[in-house]
This record gives sequence, C-alpha cells and structure tokens, in this order.
Amino acid sequence: MSSLSKRIQSSLVGLKMPRALEVLDHTLSQLEQGELTALEALDSLLNEEYSTREGRRIGVALTTARLTPIKTLESFDFTFQPSLDRDRIMALAELEFITRNEVVHFLGPPGTGKSHLATALGVAAVKAGKRVYRIALADLIEALAKAEKEGRLTEKLRFFARTSLLIVDEIGYLPITNGGANLFFQLVNAKYEKGSMILTSNRGFAEWGEIFGDRVIATALLDRLLHHAVVIQIEGASYRLRSHADLMPEHVRANASIAPPPPPKRRGRPPKKES
Repeated sequence: MSSLSKRIQSSLVGLKMPRALEVLDHTLSQLEQGELTALEALDSLLNEEYSTREGRRIGVALTTARLTPIKTLESFDFTFQPSLDRDRIMALAELEFITRNEVVHFLGPPGTGKSHLATALGVAAVKAGKRVYRIALADLIEALAKAEKEGRLTEKLRFFARTSLLIVDEIGYLPITNGGANLFFQLVNAKYEKGSMILTSNRGFAEWGEIFGDRVIATALLDRLLHHAVVIQIEGASYRLRSHADLMPEHVRANASIAPPPPPKRRGRPPKKES
C-alpha cells in the first residue's frame, strides 16, 4: 500500500468515516483500473459514508418518534379504499402542510387505514429531517397528567409542542376525563399555528363533546384544530378484517359513515298486538 493510501486511511479514521474506510480499497482499485475518475472515486467514498450515516440517523429518529413498525405510502393498498383520493394523499407526502403548520385529520371507521397513513406521513417527515413524535391520545393525556402531578407539565408540554409534526392517534376510542381534556387543550393551544399535527379518529367532529366530556372544551379544541386544516374522511370496510369479511355483520362490511344516522322513528300509532 502506498504512503498516499495510508494517509487517506488515517484521515478517514480521524474523521470517523468507517464506511468510507471500508470501501476505500475497492474504490482505489476501480480508480487504478480506469473504471472511475478521481472525482467519481471521491464522490463514491463520500456517498457511501453519507448513505450509511443517513440510514443510521433515520433508524434512530424513527424509533425515537415511535414510528415503528414502519409504514409507507407505497405499501398502502389504495384499491381497497376507493373513497380515498390517492393524489391528495401523495400531495401531503410533499410535507408542505408541515411548513404551513396545518393540522391533518384522518377520520374513518376502525381498520380503514388512518394510522397507516398517519405513520407513513410521519416516516416521510423523518426522512426529510423533521422532528416527529407519534402517540395515542390516551397515552398522551396520561403522560401530561403524570407530568402535572410531578410539577413538570410546562416541560412536558414544551417537549410535545416543539416537534415539527405531532401525530395523535386513536381519538375517540377511550373516554377522556375533564382534566384530561383540559391538558390536551393546553397542548393544542401551545402548538396552534406553531407546529403541525396529524390526528386520527373513528368519530366525527360532532361527537367530540362526548369524547372529551365537555362541549365547551371540544368547541375550543376544534376552533384551533380546524382553523388551518386538511380533513380526509375514509369510508370503507376494515382492511385488517378483509380476509374475514364473511364473518362480520352487514353494517360493518358496508361502507358505513363515521357517524351513522339514527334509525327513523316510527310514525303513527304502534301496531296492535295479535291475540
């Protein structure tokens, strides 16, 4: 090995570029054989190192953001949910909604792909270098309530608020106490027009008063969450239960809306009972 090669190796070790060091001999061999120009060899070494570091960064960021297991838009079956506008979803993947501090709402029955789409957009944001965090609403409120008891609420609110994208999943699945509703409002208020959010829910906005146990707080929440918002409603059957569709009740298999209307009231006198 030439003294120049040794010096390059030493520099790579000093710069902590293990991947470039690993492929150095092969790259130099390609250079000597005329398969690469000097600039191409340099570009190859730097690209190998950058790709490795970027892959490591993304892996750590995805774990920290709680976005595992990873979901992507490429793996989403749009043919199963024809109510979705694929172009509209792919436009969201350009992440301009984060730049504009908008809130994206995915509404639909359980199993229709809300969490998949939310996670996939979160993964895209992480790859773009955005700070992302995903959490279920019940877990979020539990974390805020614990911080409040320990005198760390301001710190915890700041932790969630400083993310570029906060994904709050499963709104409406579990009841929320009045205290929890107040804590969630404080967070929404802290992020209002300062950061982006993605919310998923199996309930329509008209039911938020019931979800949060307080119509006044629900109205205040929606006032902020719908001001700069993108609302995507998914109507369809559960993707997870597609292989067991024949076992499901008809109203579940049908394209039921989020808040189905109540059955019509019978008019007139009730029918007489037969003797």
